[in-house]
Amino acid sequence: MGKAVAPRGCRSDLDARYHRLCDVGVAWGVALEACAAAGAAAAACAVLWLAGAAGRVQDPSRRRALPTLLLLLAALLAQFALTFAFLLPLDGATGPARLVGFSAAAGTGFAALLALAVHAARLARGRPALPGLGLLALALGLGLVQDALAVEYVVLAMNRTRADVFAAMPAPRRNEDFVLLLLFAMALLAATLAAAALALRGPFPAWRRLGARAGLTALLAAALWASWIALLLRPEPGPQWDDAVLGAALVANGWLFLAAFVLPEFLQLTKQRDPRDYPAEDAPCQPRLLTPRLGLHNPAFTSEEAQTGPPAPGASPHAPYSTHFQLQDRAPAQEFSIPRAQAWPSSPYTDYDGRKGGR
Repeated sequence: MGKAVAPRGCRSDLDARYHRLCDVGVAWGVALEACAAAGAAAAACAVLWLAGAAGRVQDPSRRRALPTLLLLLAALLAQFALTFAFLLPLDGATGPARLVGFSAAAGTGFAALLALAVHAARLARGRPALPGLGLLALALGLGLVQDALAVEYVVLAMNRTRADVFAAMPAPRRNEDFVLLLLFAMALLAATLAAAALALRGPFPAWRRLGARAGLTALLAAALWASWIALLLRPEPGPQWDDAVLGAALVANGWLFLAAFVLPEFLQLTKQRDPRDYPAEDAPCQPRLLTPRLGLHNPAFTSEEAQTGPPAPGASPHAPYSTHFQLQDRAPAQEFSIPRAQAWPSSPYTDYDGRKGGR
């Protein structure tokens, strides 16, 4: 059997496994490779920028989210790097790498996004933020669940002896197993949407915006995943098309996270802390401000002209322009005053003129 002829764009001594990386006749392979390389470079630059800007983050709540954001960037970098595994032919080496790598990268990225959405929901509703290590542990724990599922499937499928089992497996069944293996990652997307909805109900605007970015990213990622799953489960046009679909899904998902979440979050990291984004520390001890009531809203200053007609039965009359203590009608009290001296009708001294004996 002769040596395979190198296609246009590849060296003559290059192994046939790597022809997709340089064959200009296979346009999707070259375009996918270029997009994956650009995405990997962008994710690496983002990691370096985050490491340099960590000391300039003034908001302590945003500083606590930096380890989780760094984990998200590492997952995106792994997604871009894993794209090259789908440009190589499926064999005993690339088969397990595709399954485990895709599950680990996607699950870790979605878990980090969920942890950041939970972080935003707590702060938007006025609750204290989780510690930085606690937030990172939440993301790592959820991501490890997806990793464990992928590793268990690979070990059971290979039966520890057959390394080429995925290449020998029919393409429809392999694609169905691939989709079923990622159900937990899809559940993480649904949980992210729920956490983002809770963040949008909070009173603090900065954290509502963070929750909105996480929810929008999860919503766009869900639409993307629904599209590539629908294409992957179609029986035609063939296994080579399946490689293109999965590779394009990785690249598109990585760029989606960079554009919709990472870049807007980087623009907010180094801003000064805004007191309006947090509840007041002594809010329970502060007196409430009473809204002044003027005019007819204050019963103590109800105008006399406003009362027309006889008072309603059972209503208590009150004097206008007086205090709020209303006057009430009382029954007439009994008279207890001391009587005064009064003149007699006819005085016995009326005809007395001061003479004695009628003289």
